[in-house]
Amino acid sequence: MAHNDDFQEEIGDNHIATSAINPIRKDAFDLSDEQKIEAIKKDVESILNTLGMDLTDDSLSGTPNRVAKMFVKEIFGGLNPQRKPKPSTFENNYKYGEMLVEKNIVVYSTCEHHLLPIIGRAHVAYISNGKVIGLSKMNRIVEYYAKRPQVQERLTMQIVQELQLALGTQDVACVLDAKHLCVNSRGIKDIESSTVTSEFGGKFKEEQTRREFLDYIKLETKF
Repeated sequence: MAHNDDFQEEIGDNHIATSAINPIRKDAFDLSDEQKIEAIKKDVESILNTLGMDLTDDSLSGTPNRVAKMFVKEIFGGLNPQRKPKPSTFENNYKYGEMLVEKNIVVYSTCEHHLLPIIGRAHVAYISNGKVIGLSKMNRIVEYYAKRPQVQERLTMQIVQELQLALGTQDVACVLDAKHLCVNSRGIKDIESSTVTSEFGGKFKEEQTRREFLDYIKLETKF
C-alpha cells in the first residue's frame, strides 16, 4: 500500500501502531545530546520562521533552544537507553504471595502521530513468584517508556514486559486510562473521551484474578 498523505493521515487519526517496539533507527545515538539539541534548535527556528513568528522578540528568542532541550532531555528522554531505570528487586523473604497493586501512576507521554500530549494514569499489578520490586521503580518504569513518541497500546505492553523481565514472572498486569490531546484539542475535538488499554499476563488472564485487579482500581470498563 502506498504511503501517501491520505494513508498517513488515516494512520494518525486512528492511532494505528506498526510495531510493539518503538521505531528507532540504528544510528539514533550517533549524535550526542548536545548535538541533537543544536540540530533541533535550528529545526524549531525554521518552523517558527515559516509560521511568520518574529524570533527577535524577547518572548520567542529563547523558544527554539528551550524546545530542543525539552525534546532531548525531558519529554523524549526515554528514547535513550542510558536513562533506563535499573529495577531494584529483592527476595520475597516475607513470603507475600498476594497481588500487589500500584495504582494512579501519573503518565505524561506524547502521541507519535501528532506530537501532542497523552495524559493519564497507569495502574500496575504483579504477583510475586520469589522477587519483589521497589515501589518507586514501578513508577520509574512507567515514566521511562512514557517519555518517548508513543502509541498507548505499545506503552501498556512495554510496561508489562519490562516488569515481567525484572521480576521473572508472567503474572503482571497494567491498565492505562489516558486523554489524547490529538483527539481532545484537534480533529474531532472531543474533550470528554479517554482511551483505556490493558495488558494481562500469566494469572491475570484468569477471570477471577483479573476481576480482583479491576476491583482494586475501581475501573468499570469491561474487557
